[in-house]
Amino acid sequence: MNFSVMSPKSDKRSARLCLVFIMIVLAGRIAEMSASQDAAALKLESFVPKEALGWKAEAVDHLYDPQTIFDYIDGAGEVYRAFNFRQLLSRRFKKEAKPDIIVDLFDMGSSNDAFGIFTHDLEGENPGIGQGGTYDGGLLSFWKGRYFVSIYAENETAETKEALFSLGRSITRAIEETGAKPSILGLLPAEFAVERDVHYFHNYIILNRHFFVSQENILGLDQTTEAVLAKSGPKGENGVLLVIKYPGARKASEAYKNFTKIYMPDAKKPGLVQTEDMKWTAAVVRKDLIAIVFGASSAESANKILAKTGEK
Repeated sequence: MNFSVMSPKSDKRSARLCLVFIMIVLAGRIAEMSASQDAAALKLESFVPKEALGWKAEAVDHLYDPQTIFDYIDGAGEVYRAFNFRQLLSRRFKKEAKPDIIVDLFDMGSSNDAFGIFTHDLEGENPGIGQGGTYDGGLLSFWKGRYFVSIYAENETAETKEALFSLGRSITRAIEETGAKPSILGLLPAEFAVERDVHYFHNYIILNRHFFVSQENILGLDQTTEAVLAKSGPKGENGVLLVIKYPGARKASEAYKNFTKIYMPDAKKPGLVQTEDMKWTAAVVRKDLIAIVFGASSAESANKILAKTGEK
């Protein structure tokens, strides 16, 4: 009987061949990723005009991804990452003796997240640009499809405002796709579905920016969850409603138990407690959903709000 024994030299040769193969595969994948990123960047560039009312674009655009965004917007970079943004194109416009104008165009990857980052700051007038927009103090923001657009002037004048709106309309026309709003918004009762008082997000850091609940992530929010926060009445005087969709009923149940244990330890009824300001907080879990109302005027009002949440 003959046995074939591989020599140490053969082992090394095989290992080298294997390493070469792995490197070739990785190089191919990196090249594919690079080509995809280049194509996405060219698409972003095509959406933004080179000139508007005498303001002309600088020769070079700047591109950022989730890893390099902090090189551009250090303080707010984490906010965009919380909405899963993919790529940012920044283009600066100049006009002699006039304030510079900067266009920041974000590919958010989905219309849900484009809508979400738009709802992060809803201050200002509605200019009727994009699928939803705001203008305040020289800053124009809007969303369309999977894109979020921020256009601002370094100093606000009547002329820069006109130029911002011109740029915004051009970009809106160039982005042909439109996007649906997150389906979770359809669970809100009518009195909470006021467009300028609704925030869509994923994680608890964003939740706390709009309505502080806890320093800890007691509701188990992360990038796999969808949440909407809505207010009824001026500044939420008639209540603040939080609805969260989890990736499964088990996670929702665990989050509900943790929330009620930590947030309402003195509750005399399950999921219902009167807070120090004499308002009421109520919570309910239904399959993969949790609904919580804060600041209701009475226990009855809180329960009515929860009963209407999810009605069609």
